[in-house]
Amino acid sequence: MTAASVDLSADEARRIALRAQGLLGAPDRRAGVPGVLRRLGAVQLDTISVLARSHELLPYARLGAVRRAAVESAYWSEGRSFEYWSHAACVLPMEEWPLFAFRRRAYRARDGWWREVSPTAYEKVLARLRAEGPLTATELGGAKNGGPWWDWSETKVAVERALALGDVVCTERRGWKRVYDLPERAVPQALLGDGTEDAECLRRLVARAGAALGVATRADLADYHRLTQAQVDSVVRETGLVPVKVEGWGAAGAWADPGALASPPRGRHRTTLLSPFDSLIWDRPRTERIFGFFHRLEAYVPRPKRVYGYFAMPLLAGGRLLGRVDPAREGPVLVARHAAFEGPPARAASAIPAMAQALAEAAGWVGCPEVRVERTTPDGLHGPLDAAVRALTG
Repeated sequence: MTAASVDLSADEARRIALRAQGLLGAPDRRAGVPGVLRRLGAVQLDTISVLARSHELLPYARLGAVRRAAVESAYWSEGRSFEYWSHAACVLPMEEWPLFAFRRRAYRARDGWWREVSPTAYEKVLARLRAEGPLTATELGGAKNGGPWWDWSETKVAVERALALGDVVCTERRGWKRVYDLPERAVPQALLGDGTEDAECLRRLVARAGAALGVATRADLADYHRLTQAQVDSVVRETGLVPVKVEGWGAAGAWADPGALASPPRGRHRTTLLSPFDSLIWDRPRTERIFGFFHRLEAYVPRPKRVYGYFAMPLLAGGRLLGRVDPAREGPVLVARHAAFEGPPARAASAIPAMAQALAEAAGWVGCPEVRVERTTPDGLHGPLDAAVRALTG
């Protein structure tokens, strides 16, 4: 990397990151959910649904109480997006289809897969889609053999292989099932084809990651679409990103989007609960570096070893991560199984209004007229938080 030309304080970097992610400043309600997707370039999908699924929680965090049906429609209608492997399984703007040609080519060049599939089964899947139109794995003949969830049928293995290679595309989920189609039907003609060279794919993806992050280390840039740092290094100087040095980020330096440096980040901070898969915090080392906040998803941690809860959601308020809450739904009641506050007692107590507001707003969004607080850390904040929530929910 060349010598850094811009110095940023840690606070400036934090606010630049928040604005880039759409969590500082006035939300663009006219652009709505499609605008959020275009801005971020990737929205992670996950099967866990507690308050709501993660891809619904992400626009909610930025726009407020968008109708959940409208969120689904915004993702999966009018050819706006497709699903592919980015940071993980993600919804991606349709205009990014050409940019993942490098990954489709890499899959084609692989020597082996965890499960092989016969050419006959593979061609049968493509023939069915060609003849019958978009289909789910169930409609193609069944996704499972009858064993555990990973015990896929040969049909499921074949269609997922075709998805990775780009012979099929997913532009819709129906009842959480992928709907598979042929790219020549689902991808606009202007975007179809894998002619974009690897270096150009990488250059544009790194540039887009830089814009979505605002300011980032090379590791941050790589993590956004799960590239290697060597891939980032090979193109970053051609992206237009500006080398910067951020207070407390180490001597290696970082890169910033020039648009993020053009004006100081100002405006209203969003108070909200964040999905653990939100792109503001999905990179744990970056979250610790920017916010001084350690968080991990405990859904796969044995229950006795969980500290904060199954799907603890960080609380964002005033541009800081002030705590987290593990939510659950019991009929018309949103349950805060564990509301944990960060920092010393005075700081923790000062976050009660923000936690209460976030819980009340989330409850209203998912149609729960009542909120019940079961446990808090520190214990002494249970009564004050419960009273604050009741004052907002009646």
